[in-house]
Amino acid sequence: MLTTSHTIDTDDDNKLQLPSIVMRTAVEPLNTMEPLKFSWESTDPTSEFYIYLYFAEVQELQLNESREFNIFLNGNLWHGPLTPESFEATAIYNISSSISEKFGFSIYRTNNSTLPPIINALEVYLVKQLLQSQTDQQDVNAIMNIKSLYGVKKNWQGDPCAPENYSWEGLNCSYNDYNPPRIISLNLSSSRLTGNITPYISNLTFLQSLDLSQNGLNGPIPDFLSQLPFLRSLNLTGNKLTGSVPVELIERYKNGSLLLSVKGNPELCWPGSCKKKNKFVVPVVVSVAAAFFLLITLATFWWLRRGRQEVGKVEEMDAEMDSNKRHFTYSEVLTITNNLGKVVGKGGFGTVYYGHLDGIQVAVKMLSESSIQGYKQFQAEAKLLMRVHHRNVTSLIGYCNDGHHMGLIYEYMVNGDLKRHLSDRNASVLSWEERLRIATDAAQGLDYLHDGCKPPIIHRDIKSTNILLNERFQAKLADFGLSRAFPIEGSSHVSTAVVGTPGYLDPEYYVSNRLTEKSDVFSFGVVLLEIITSQPAISKDREKTHIIEWVSCMLANGDIKNTVDPRLQGEFDINSAWKAVEVAMCCVSPTSTERPAMHYVVMELKQCSEIEASQKEGHEPESKDSFGITVDQSTEIIPMAR
Repeated sequence: MLTTSHTIDTDDDNKLQLPSIVMRTAVEPLNTMEPLKFSWESTDPTSEFYIYLYFAEVQELQLNESREFNIFLNGNLWHGPLTPESFEATAIYNISSSISEKFGFSIYRTNNSTLPPIINALEVYLVKQLLQSQTDQQDVNAIMNIKSLYGVKKNWQGDPCAPENYSWEGLNCSYNDYNPPRIISLNLSSSRLTGNITPYISNLTFLQSLDLSQNGLNGPIPDFLSQLPFLRSLNLTGNKLTGSVPVELIERYKNGSLLLSVKGNPELCWPGSCKKKNKFVVPVVVSVAAAFFLLITLATFWWLRRGRQEVGKVEEMDAEMDSNKRHFTYSEVLTITNNLGKVVGKGGFGTVYYGHLDGIQVAVKMLSESSIQGYKQFQAEAKLLMRVHHRNVTSLIGYCNDGHHMGLIYEYMVNGDLKRHLSDRNASVLSWEERLRIATDAAQGLDYLHDGCKPPIIHRDIKSTNILLNERFQAKLADFGLSRAFPIEGSSHVSTAVVGTPGYLDPEYYVSNRLTEKSDVFSFGVVLLEIITSQPAISKDREKTHIIEWVSCMLANGDIKNTVDPRLQGEFDINSAWKAVEVAMCCVSPTSTERPAMHYVVMELKQCSEIEASQKEGHEPESKDSFGITVDQSTEIIPMAR
């Protein structure tokens, strides 16, 4: 196998989303005079395939060296002659689908070539016929216009509602046997939407629920929302809407036919309560004596405030607490935790205790009175958790701010942290499906922090001990004491002192002190490698080998089976494993610009799960959706073709 450390250039926008770790490797036949051959047979002669072959020269060729080859499909010239570009990807694919019972590729060197043929990657797409109707065209046009107008960054591709199990994120649809699917719910909460509420929404005439909360939408609430006949829930909280709420929406809210939420819009008012702003000018005369008096007053206030610093901390924290978060006295905390009877964790901030509240299990994090740095992290976590709400982020239930006793009360995560399940050899082994689901959950939580919060939040301490698992092994991000928000929306980085955990720290951040969202991506990549391999971030032996180095050595030999946790005993789809490793290695690229955004990571991990699920379904005797690729053994191609 040929490899290079050079970056392989892809198309301008990398629309084909080529993994860099794959494109930096290429295979050639063991016998340089022989062709490369690979083939597969279709179980259904009517199946349609789209085939993509990827090439890039990964060697520095001498003046007297050349590489040129022709590509044949089933004995016919498919493309060529082709000379791969040096360190630049070239994609060769069929524009129309191919139908055949057998597909046999052969890549022959030309007479002008001094080097054997190579190939970097291969993708084969099987066209699946949908058994259900496509989404109603009116809804398709409306949602595509909404996507284009707002620049929605979700993974919205293909049919919005079909297949039923793969409808677009944020959409719910209605299905029956007689009519095309219709969009009945649209959730674009925390999607960075700006501008007015688009009239394209009025074309979603079957809409029952609309959530546009926590965005930057401005202008008035349009009247057409009250004309949507089936609308039952409308959430517009946390925007910049102005004017008065339409009377028709108020009437539907009052008669109980509509759940309406509009709080968090300072310039929005209810009909009849909008106050006209009187404009007048007050002449102001400022004398030297008055200015002197003002300075004395401010100085006195500052001196008094210093003396009340501890009280100020208490009031500040109370003022920033969401009204939905319950305040508990210290005596109530003692009752909840049975007098702090069971310790479930300790840290620099203090101690975490187990408790019960209203019949549910909770974890109570109490701040140590002697922890100065802990107070800052404690306060940062409290402020952040007031404004984050996501199923893959730990949920804050309440807080204690009673004199010298300060604490946060969370939902209790029964299955503890992820690291324990990966490193404890006595515990039951997480299956490959469970690992992918946990990785996807954590990625979704991080994507929400980066792309769903305003301003974006950088966690700064993503590691396997900060990913907690509930009773269903749903993963949630925890410990936000080191998290930072971009102070200005649109900023590319924050300059800050380096903090975090060795083994997970972004090397670029460590050198430059420039913190970006890609710093979290690097840390997540390390966690993903832990999930795949069950190896620690840094080995405990004398060499202190980093997991990235260990995986890189395994991949250089094409050894994917021994890269994955051996306790799985091969119970995983090889293609799903390769894709997961590729995603992880992209995340830990030394250069931040080469790391993917988290929404892309989420999409790729979901595809890993789909590959694993389809592989299992493929074992069913009547399945027609699976096929295998056979490689001519004389070529000794490794790693296994994907």
